[in-house]
Parts: sequence; structure tokens; C-alpha cells
Amino acid sequence: MSKSVPAFLQDESDDRETDTASESSYQLGRHKKSPSSLTNLSSSSGMTSLSSVSGSAMSVYSGDFGNLDIKGSVQFAIDYIDSLMEFHVFVAQCKDLAAADVKKQRSDPYVKTYLLPDKGKMGKKKTLVMKKTLNPVYNEILRYKIDKQSLKNQKLNLSVWHRDTFKRNSFLGEVELDLETWDWDNKQNKQLKWYPLNRRTAPVALEAENRGEMKLALQYVPDPVSGKKPATTGEVHIWVKECIDLPHLRGNHLNSFVKCTILPDTSRKSRQKTRAVGKTNNPIFNHTMVYDGFRPEDLKEACVELTVWDHHKLTNQFLGGLRIGFGTGKSYEIEVDWMDSTPAEISLWERMVNSPNTWIEDILPLRMLLIAKLTK
Repeated sequence: MSKSVPAFLQDESDDRETDTASESSYQLGRHKKSPSSLTNLSSSSGMTSLSSVSGSAMSVYSGDFGNLDIKGSVQFAIDYIDSLMEFHVFVAQCKDLAAADVKKQRSDPYVKTYLLPDKGKMGKKKTLVMKKTLNPVYNEILRYKIDKQSLKNQKLNLSVWHRDTFKRNSFLGEVELDLETWDWDNKQNKQLKWYPLNRRTAPVALEAENRGEMKLALQYVPDPVSGKKPATTGEVHIWVKECIDLPHLRGNHLNSFVKCTILPDTSRKSRQKTRAVGKTNNPIFNHTMVYDGFRPEDLKEACVELTVWDHHKLTNQFLGGLRIGFGTGKSYEIEVDWMDSTPAEISLWERMVNSPNTWIEDILPLRMLLIAKLTK
């Protein structure tokens, strides 16, 4: 199983991270006051038979993107080499970067590129790290084996990072180019240019992209109890029916599947997924997932994260996702970035909570997410 996806806008925890796309992008750390019920969430999944899986410890979002002021610029050029069927990014140098080591006024910078929306391991390229400088010189070519027509559906994201051996790497700025509108015949576009480094691209800009829709239904089932006492726990049932108009990648039909996590529980044992459905952008899954151990009060603090992936032998590609909850920005009185449900996602969750033992169905648009990172 692959380990982590740098979902877009992610801070890097280590330059040695694995950027495959089956798991994550939030930087999460353990929290000492884990609510007892969600700590023991168990889950089951399937079409007709449902088998229980033991739950695990809870984590909460603890990552940040640092407090460095973004400054400086990067010099690079791009070109497509028809004879090689390769896209080349020539990274020349940077100047006047922010100092990660403020006292000594220096950084250990490197440059990283992605072709979006392909954020998997095959789409990531990096230069060498230049030590103790704010004006690094690279003169490296980062190469992508891709046909030109597919390249026109991509965006180039180029970012600069300070490499820290013992802590999280620090973000120093980024540049993004839309390759769909790029004039490849203009010779001036093949020349080296200086680009000012920018702060991280806002998530809102990414969410504007059409990533398709998911048809699904939710149900909350309180545990039956004897007598007049109210149910103390219950189950959340998630019925993933189908996805509609998923985005194309590389011009080929998709081989897609859906993963589910109930945040703030990010343990591997609690994660479930559907089978992969191939050769279509409109896959029908008809797959039910069940999570138990929910107290009524937990419904206010938890969030269902559903993510859609294109399966490949080497790496999985993130296509889009949903986060269904109350969208309060907090979970158990802790501020978390993943409690960010849209009005449509909030509406589905509210209707489920207010109508126990009833399937509540909706069709929701998929969006770009910072995805919760798995714990052991």
C-alpha cells in the first residue's frame, strides 16, 4: 500500500516523503484527550455482508505552513521536445529567498515541480538541495514523459522549499503556469524568465475546477436498547452509489475507486474503500460502508471524508472528494482545517442527523481537498 499523497497545498514533513497517492496530505499529530467513543470506532464494508474491523487511536490536525514571509523570485524556462515526447522544465536559479534560519540569514533551498491535477509520485520532480544560500543556482532540467495533447490539460506548479533534516520543510514560495493556454510556438516562451514567488494558491481557486459529482446516501442507525432509555451509541451507514463525469487523466478512461475515513480517526484500520471500476468516467459502485460506536454527541464532532482515486500500478491519482459534517471548523473544541464542509455537504449531514433510520440521498460536487493523513 502506498503511503501518502502530497495533496495540493500540503506542507512537506520531510524531503524523503513518499508522494504516492493512496493516502494523505494533512499533517496530523496525536492529541492527548481523545474522545473515548471515536477512539473505539469499528467499521464494516461490503455489498451484503458487513464484517467488523477494530478501531484505533484518534489524531487531530496539527500541521502548519510556517510563518516565513514569501519573497524573492525563481528563474526557469519550459519547453516541449517533440522528438523525445518530453516536457522539460529548466530550473536555473533563485534569488533573494526568505531565510529559514533567521539568525544566520540563510536557507537550504530546493525546487519541486508538479503537473496538476496529477499529484502522484510520477508527477513530482525535484532539484538538488543547495546549502546555506538565499541565491541558489541549479541549472537542472526536470523531465516529464508525456504526450503534448495531455500536457495541454495540465498546470505546472513550481515551488521552492527549505530542506530541514530534523523538522518539517519550510515553504518559500511558488509559481503556477496554465499549460492549456501556453503558446508553445512563441520562441520567447522558451527563454529563461524571472517569476516572482507567490504565497500558496488559495484552495478556493482549485475548487472551481470541475471534478465531477458523487451520488450517495447516508443513514444514522441508533443502537436498539431495551426499555425507555435512549440509545447510547449508533452506526453511520454510507452508501456510495456512483460518480458522474469524473475528470479525464492522460486522455484515458479511469479505473476509479472511493476511500472513506471518519475524521478525526485517521487510523489505517478505520479506512475503507470500494472496488475499482474501470474504463469509465461514470463508475457505479453501489457499495455500503458502516461505522459503529457513534454517540449522538459524536455526530457534532465527526466528519465523513470520501475521496475518489484513479488506480494505477505505480501510483494512484487523486480526483476529488467530499467532507460531510457540520463544518464548524472545530472537533471536540479543537480547531481543525478538515471540518470545512460546504453548505451542500452540511445539509446532507444535518438531514441524516435529524432523520435517524432513514436513508438521505443527494448528489454532491467533488472538490479538491487537503486529505487526512493515516496513522498506524
